[in-house]
Amino acid sequence: MTARCLLSLKRQRMRLVLILLAVLSGEVLVPSLLSAELYTLRIGSGHPAGPTVYVTVLRDFLVPELKRRVEAETEHELRIIEGYGGSIATVSETLEAVQAGVLDIGAFCTCFEPAKMFLHNFQYFVPFGPQEAKLGIRMARRVYEAHPWLSTHVEEKFSQTVIAISGFDNYHLGTSIPWKTVDELQGVKIAGAGPNLPWLRFAGVVPVQSTLPDGYMSLQTGVYSGWVMFPSAYFAYKYHEPAPYYTLIGFGAMGGAVVVTMNNRSMSRLPASVQDIVREVARQYEIKSGLELDQRQALGLESLRQSGADVRTLAPDTRSAWAHSLRDFPRQMAEEADARALPGSEVLRTYIEAVNQSGYEWPVDYRID
Repeated sequence: MTARCLLSLKRQRMRLVLILLAVLSGEVLVPSLLSAELYTLRIGSGHPAGPTVYVTVLRDFLVPELKRRVEAETEHELRIIEGYGGSIATVSETLEAVQAGVLDIGAFCTCFEPAKMFLHNFQYFVPFGPQEAKLGIRMARRVYEAHPWLSTHVEEKFSQTVIAISGFDNYHLGTSIPWKTVDELQGVKIAGAGPNLPWLRFAGVVPVQSTLPDGYMSLQTGVYSGWVMFPSAYFAYKYHEPAPYYTLIGFGAMGGAVVVTMNNRSMSRLPASVQDIVREVARQYEIKSGLELDQRQALGLESLRQSGADVRTLAPDTRSAWAHSLRDFPRQMAEEADARALPGSEVLRTYIEAVNQSGYEWPVDYRID
């Protein structure tokens, strides 16, 4: 029997002893002791822990920290059932799984909910932004704080609360075919998550919607010839084996592309003290995610080089031309959001201005009318 199990048994025995003493003495200790509860939460994501950073931080930080703090700071205990890699819900099912209560807490990329979470993809609508995930997450948090609609929309429409945001490290382009000029990408099938596929318009590629778990086999069998992907996942999912040509373009780190949500009913049934811990640990998770993403980005690039992948940097003038080809993209997406009765222009203006104030310099002057 482990030390943890022995400690738990000792606590249970002590609790029974105290209850018995309270009963015998007639003291009012019994109700408070009997109010101690074991709460069970189910947490999951469609992506697996390990190769996917935001899920790894859930597993390695958020889950153990929640259990530790609840046990240390309250009279209650948490039992957390974890289901990653689609074992409970896939990447496109997590929002609905939390809404239905199949999951109490879920984490997913808003890119897989292009209709229901359209405006939550605001960072994807402004490419070539912050290159560090830490900064991207901080900028996304500013937007969420400036526009409560982003949170209330999820609460009112899908019966869940955004307790944290996370994202991905800097997007680049990996391919199974070598290329030196953008013209060589004309007509080539390139995969992406969805809202980032318009970034490739300049290159004239054929965009293909796909998901990370499908990527390796699809690249290997020629379903498509490349992925718009950040280095942490490109190496971790071994995409460099069928597609060894990795070009550093710097489309940006999408710091708000992932949301961690909690079912409203699940939150309300927890004692206030436990609810406070959930919210506090979730915010700490944001900070941990940014740090881990940037570390894994550096590690991913170094690992790609050491594995023999052909890693090169896109010429600055080509990158500048690429960025300028997308100068109207943010305005177009803002107008599309406005047409859907969403505060698109306000949200995108806030994001662009927040990044400007951070000191980051865009390669193109984006303007939202």
